[in-house]
Amino acid sequence: MEREDYIFGLRAIIEAIEAGREIDKLFLAKDLHGDLAAELIEKAREAAVYIQRVPIERINRITRKNHQGALAILSAVTYYPLEHLVPDLYEAGRLPFVVVLDGITDVRNFGAIARTCECAGVDAIVIPKHGSVSVSGDAVKTSAGALHHIPVCRENNISRAVKFLKDNGYQIVAVSEKANINYTKADYTTPVALVMGAEDVGISPTVTALCDTHVSIPMFGNIKSLNVSIAAGVVIYEVVNQRLNANLEVI
Repeated sequence: MEREDYIFGLRAIIEAIEAGREIDKLFLAKDLHGDLAAELIEKAREAAVYIQRVPIERINRITRKNHQGALAILSAVTYYPLEHLVPDLYEAGRLPFVVVLDGITDVRNFGAIARTCECAGVDAIVIPKHGSVSVSGDAVKTSAGALHHIPVCRENNISRAVKFLKDNGYQIVAVSEKANINYTKADYTTPVALVMGAEDVGISPTVTALCDTHVSIPMFGNIKSLNVSIAAGVVIYEVVNQRLNANLEVI
């Protein structure tokens, strides 16, 4: 891990939070206590920073400097609030297209999807704050830098985020091998939120229940599922294709 990817020490992390630095997660030693530690925890919770209690050895593997049992992993980008993104896209006259990643955990898949999204003119990527990849240095590298050019919304509750998109006129389209509708048969010429599920379990039941349309990619071989980044690319470019054929602006 590169030096600029993290900061350590109780006071230094408190000051970073107060300064508005974007922090992906905060590692605290399991036996860390005291007034300054309590202040850090309070500040982190106020800023909705994910706190993880870990053995001191895990922090030592990252740095041997005087970390005081506290280390913060910094985000490689500034996340964009979804509640700001939605009106901004409409005000800009866009036909919105966002991709929701419900529990993607592999940084290589995330980076590949982000690269495709940026190339295809997708307006934003939405990810959950917990149980998901985040925009780390490795993710940026895997995306070939695309994550510096596309907004990422990191939401506390992915179901609530999808409901917010739905309430604001987005058609919510789930991509799943269990669906019966061919992905080319759906209509993507309206505001669209395309939902891709986790590599192992797919889209969560709460998000599935919110989706308006469920589509699948036909499979003809012995292996009945595609890598999620490949599946995302296939459907993302079907959205682009339909909008181009309808003479709708896609960028």
